[in-house]
Amino acid sequence: MTLAEQLRAVVGRAQVCENEPMKNHTTFRIGGPADVFVSPETEESLICGLKWCREQNIPFYVIGNGSNLLVGDKGFRGVIFRVCKNLEDVEVREEAEEVYVRAGAGVMLAKLAKRISAGGYAGFEFATGIPGTLGGAVTMNAGAYGGEMKQVILSIRAVNMAGDILELPAEALDMGYRTSRVQKEQMIVLSAVLKFSRGDAAKISERVEELTRQRKEKQPLEYPSAGSTFKRPEGYFAGKLIQDAGLKGYRVGDAMVSEKHSGFVINAGTATASEVRQLMTDVDTMVYDKFGVHLEPEVRLIGEF
Repeated sequence: MTLAEQLRAVVGRAQVCENEPMKNHTTFRIGGPADVFVSPETEESLICGLKWCREQNIPFYVIGNGSNLLVGDKGFRGVIFRVCKNLEDVEVREEAEEVYVRAGAGVMLAKLAKRISAGGYAGFEFATGIPGTLGGAVTMNAGAYGGEMKQVILSIRAVNMAGDILELPAEALDMGYRTSRVQKEQMIVLSAVLKFSRGDAAKISERVEELTRQRKEKQPLEYPSAGSTFKRPEGYFAGKLIQDAGLKGYRVGDAMVSEKHSGFVINAGTATASEVRQLMTDVDTMVYDKFGVHLEPEVRLIGEF
């Protein structure tokens, strides 16, 4: 039996395909084929698939919307599990002036944030423009415009590398700037519980509209990208360092530093993963040569280049 056939027996025939181009599942629109691509329809199916891969010592990686990911041109040797468009259940419980939300890891963060904000609850406006899933947002403590996930999380449900299912309170997650215990220990988020308080509906709506306007004006949304390419160095802004180094518009093939926002590397046509990786290396080198500051990637690189 092939690897795909074995996995079908574990997670369900309709959920598994072979040699799936990862360019179809990343916002960069870049990436070679994954040996096997699995879209689990339930949490139980995902857990069974992960457990089986561990037992068989088969490499695997779990993705959401692929919005913070660069997959190598030669693809991924092993199994990709995608939770986006599947683990999307959302339960909302209102109590007086507060609302508690339990949501699956595969729900799109922007969609969830718009629902919360539209309900008149404050604190999630920052997330209305973030293109990833809740699971990915928890893993990297995603944030924007002064807000971040650690401000709204109560607890999470996750699977660790040993296959144990854990219920972890927010204080146990060690969430920092674009990092968390989840990321460090390579846990897989299954769901999260978030908490928000009632706010001024008009002000919340205005804030969402303002952030949406800023995002459209300042970010190169017309091109495929993985969002902010580099983490913010302490005491600096990555985009400004790149711009001040004279690298706005710098290209390697069709990989290009955005002329609209230097913190974004975009796919200006048919960029390859190798071109993007080379551009990231070049930018880091030139910024360091000029300012003595290294730029750490925010984008995750997986697969064979």
